[in-house]
Order: sequence, then C-alpha cells, then structure tokens
Amino acid sequence: MKIQSLAVIFIIIILPISLLLTAYVQNQVATLELQVSYDTKLTNATYDALKAFQLNTINSETSDLTNSKIRDIQASVNSFFNSVSNQFNMTGYNASILKEYVPALVYTMYDGYYIYSPFTNTLPNDTYSDGEDIYGDTNIYGIKPYIYYSCRYINGTTDVVITYTLDNYITIQGKVNNNEVYRYGYLLENITQTSTGVQYRGVPIQEENGTLRENLIVQNSDGSYSKRQYYYTKFNGQKYYTLDGNTWYQYQDGVLDQRSEKFKINNDSAINYYKEALEFTTWVKNNLGSLRTSDAVNEEGEKIYESENWGDRQIFGDLNDSNVSIEDPDSDFNMHRLQVIRYAIEKNLSIAIANYNNYTNVTTNFLMPELSEDEWDEILNNISIISFMQGLNIGGKIYNGYSIVTNAKNKEVVSTDSIYIIADGEYHKPNDADLTEKSTISGAFLNIDFERKNVASSDGVRRYYYPHEETGCYASIVNSSNTAETGGNIYKYMEDLSRTNAGMNIAKAYFTALGRERYSMYKTNNNPEELISKFINY
Repeated sequence: MKIQSLAVIFIIIILPISLLLTAYVQNQVATLELQVSYDTKLTNATYDALKAFQLNTINSETSDLTNSKIRDIQASVNSFFNSVSNQFNMTGYNASILKEYVPALVYTMYDGYYIYSPFTNTLPNDTYSDGEDIYGDTNIYGIKPYIYYSCRYINGTTDVVITYTLDNYITIQGKVNNNEVYRYGYLLENITQTSTGVQYRGVPIQEENGTLRENLIVQNSDGSYSKRQYYYTKFNGQKYYTLDGNTWYQYQDGVLDQRSEKFKINNDSAINYYKEALEFTTWVKNNLGSLRTSDAVNEEGEKIYESENWGDRQIFGDLNDSNVSIEDPDSDFNMHRLQVIRYAIEKNLSIAIANYNNYTNVTTNFLMPELSEDEWDEILNNISIISFMQGLNIGGKIYNGYSIVTNAKNKEVVSTDSIYIIADGEYHKPNDADLTEKSTISGAFLNIDFERKNVASSDGVRRYYYPHEETGCYASIVNSSNTAETGGNIYKYMEDLSRTNAGMNIAKAYFTALGRERYSMYKTNNNPEELISKFINY
C-alpha cells in the first residue's frame, strides 16, 4: 500500500479522535473554570454574611443575648442569600432557585452552633420570624434550635454531661458519686494566691485602678452630639460608664440611661477570674479526676471513643502531670475538647445535609463533604460560618462546594489572640517582637475595642467613633511581619517573657486583660444579680 494511502487512513482514524479529545479537554477546562468561579462566588457570599454578623454584633450592646443573637444571625443569612443571588444572577440563577441548592449554613458560636436549613413545621398556624406565614407540616427554611458542644459520660456512680466551649470554660451537669451537681468555670493551673491578689505563672495580677476608659458619642442636653471619654466597668457582656464614679450609665445609640447602682471604678475582674478558676479546677481534680474518654456515650448509651478513634485516656489527667498544664493547646483535655466539638458538628450537620433530599425538588443526592484537618482547625478555634452549595450543573460534573470563613473579632469568644497591647501610642499583637523595646506599656484590651463603631442617632445622621484612638502597629497588626514565634502556646510564651523586667510588664498587661475580658463575657449560666453584687461600690 502506498504511503499516501496510509496517510489518508491515518488521518481518517486519528482526526475524529483528536477532535473528540480536544472537545473533551476544552469541556474539562471550562468545567474547572466554572467550578473555581462558583467557589469564589460562594466564598464571597459567606464573607459578606460573616461581615454582616460582625458589624451587627460589634455595634450592639445586646448582641450577647439569645434573641438578639438570633436576630443578627437571621440578618447574616439574608446577607448571604442576597450576595449569592447577586453574584450568581449573571449565570441565570436567582435567589429562589439558589436556595434549593444550599442544604445548610452553619454558625459556630462559643459553646454551640446554629444550623440554618429547611425543617418541617409541626406547629399550628403561625408566623415565622421573617414575617412569612407558616402552617403545620409545611417545609420551611429557618434557624434550628441551638446545639451545644456537649458529651455525656458514665463512670460508676458518676453520670454527667459536660458542655465544652471554644476556650477552657466548661459546664458540668448531672451526678458525681450519686450527688447532684451543676458546676461551671475555667480550667487553669499555675495559680497562686498572694496577700495582694493572685499570681498566674509567676505574673502578679492586681486591680485595675481607674485605667479602663474609652470614647463614646453621646447626646447633649441641647440635642447635639459630642465625643467624650468615660470610665467603664464590664460584666455579663455589658459595659457600664461613668465620668466621676458616682453616676453610672448604660449606653445605646448615643443615649446614656442612668443606673441606680454605683459600681467600682477599681476593676478586679482579672483577680476574680483566676481565683474562681483555681477553685473550680481544684474541684474538678478532686471529683472528676478518674473520668476517661472511654466513658463517653451517645444518646443510645453506646460508647463513642472506639468508633471516633478518641483513644482511652483521662480527660483531666493533665491536672496530675507536671510537664503540661491543662490550658495548654497540646494538653489531653484540649485534644478531647476539640474531638467533642467536631463530633457534635459533624454528626448533626451530616444529618441536616442528608435529610435535605426530603425538602427539595433537586435530584442531587446531598452528602456531607469531607473537610480537611486544616479546615477543622479553623472551625474549632474561631467563630465561623460554613456554607454549602450542591447540585448545580457545571458542564462536566455536578457542583459540590463549601466555604469556611472565620471571625477573630467578635464578642462571642475571647481567644488567646483577641488581646491587643497598647505601647507608645500604638496597639500591638501580644507577640510583637519589638514590644520589649517600647518605653511604656499602657494596658491591654479586647481587639474589637479598637474597631470603628457607629451611632444611629435620633437626627438621622450616622456618626462614627473609635473607643480607643491608638493606631495599629504596621509591622504587627497590618502585615504581621514582626511577630515572635510562640510555638502555639501564648501562655508559655508570656511566662518565659516575664523573666525580664520589660517582659514582665507585657505579661502582666496580657494576663490581666485576658482574665478581665473572659470574666466579663456573657454566659448563659451567669447569675446577673450575683455578678452585680461583686461590682457594687458599697
């Protein structure tokens, strides 16, 4: 056969294959491009939702309360769907259509989480929180009841439920040695009481004598507005302000409402934090020291630790180990705490997504995607929003995407990274490498106290102000290029830093602020009357 004939045969065979391969590759490239585009759109919408939640909570004095929190989450959900519909509208999807492809939104909070997903309403005729009329046995979208990071343990005569949080605060309910208990507090070691106060890791914690001050925009008697600096004290998530220590106010939207009580200007919240943590930790050591991860059971009373690979070790065994402190990130307690939180989220979220098939006309089989360890690390250490979108056709396959956006600036949790230190007129991260070179350490405050706030005043003008007017250190706050390595353990870092005179001032400011802010947080099991009594100036 002539070579020309062979060439013709070769072209006849190869050309269609080449065209098919080219079309396949182009289709795959288009699919990947569309997937990346959808991932970006979903992340942007999730970020918009988190930003809305952050702005609402920072500018509200009641955002810690459950009703206000649900209101802020509902507003955040609305922002998500508005944003996602605006971004996907160019591709032919509107909000009503896209809602069927979002099986769940998850809002992880301090001691539990909310899931926004459809559910079957079994109540009589009623009106839902967003104004929509709902009827019995009607499928509706909404925020499901709050789910705590809780786990039950049974060990002999001890049967307790422990609720964990994003830090080392826990709540214990049930029976210990057949005795009813309801205890809660922070787990901390390395605390010693002294004649002048308390020491934590060798760092003295003392009263803050009139050093807590911040700016407010307030309405004057003539209706005008001006900025003034007030002393304040804070407990149960609420700040109370004064100019002279005699008359105290609550503040909301530029208006000061006078309180009948007189509070102490000398704030001892940090001292109370460490003292009460010492008492609670001692009680846990004496009463629950034998509790093990293998004692954990689910709702059916079945052991959890084997199916979840939790191992079999003492939950509070660190209290008997001189080489590790229970508050350290690598302690057995913290490892188990993260396991419980992850288990609670995974179990209920998987059910919510799997059940979504019963609420939608989309033919996709909705399944919980597998999150990476790095993604779980983000979720377990911060307030976060997790969004899911599944079932959209993107050409070569069906889109199955999710996005995780975390929030390090919020009122929900005071993490070890939430404290900024003021030095020489600027605020810095606590591990700023140059802090020991600063001439003056002025104090330390929660990071959201350096964020811009606004007042929706009665004259219709929105006014902005900063509670603290110090500027952020460029190398520390803006680009984090000059921060020292902490080894993941800020407690140990500050303890080592305190061995020098300059470092002691930094450690004292940091540990005092961390204790003050954690002690003054709103918690559902707080007794407001009892707290108020500790701050009254008799």
